[in-house]
Amino acid sequence: MIDVVHYRKPAKLLHWSTALAVFCVVPLGIAMVDASPGPRQNQLYDLHRSFGALILTLTALRLLWRLYAPPPPPISDMPPWQSRVSRLMHAALYVLLFAVPLVGWAGTSAFGARIMVFGLFELPMLLDKNRELAAVLLSIHVYLAFSMCALFVVHIAAAIHHHFVRKNEVLRRMLPRIHVR
Repeated sequence: MIDVVHYRKPAKLLHWSTALAVFCVVPLGIAMVDASPGPRQNQLYDLHRSFGALILTLTALRLLWRLYAPPPPPISDMPPWQSRVSRLMHAALYVLLFAVPLVGWAGTSAFGARIMVFGLFELPMLLDKNRELAAVLLSIHVYLAFSMCALFVVHIAAAIHHHFVRKNEVLRRMLPRIHVR
């Protein structure tokens, strides 16, 4: 068996932290728009916005880490077309991991709502209050979020395919390494 280069621990931590935050923010987004107006809905909005700010921060840290420690090369048995698709998929995910929270932040600002991050600090307003612009931006935010979810499903399906069908190391490279004695 070939020794496969794994991702470093910080890359793994940032990857799985981002995944967990996305798995929190999406259901919160759906729940907040379905909730009746009032304190409960406000809490859901606050949590959704907080996780959005966290995703933005984690994504920036991930990109900085990639500059410091580039990811390992693709596994050797991956066809060139799959490597290209993988690079495009990862690039699209990074773009959306930035765009979705930024457009949500801009839309929230244009709506005139504050963004308190987990009750610790408030993000600055990006735009002046403009409800018409807010409606457009928040619609774009939803469209981009569902696009991101679709790409995440493809990303997860590809990892599962590589692990169970191709039986290669693509998924294991991002999983925590367990040393057995």
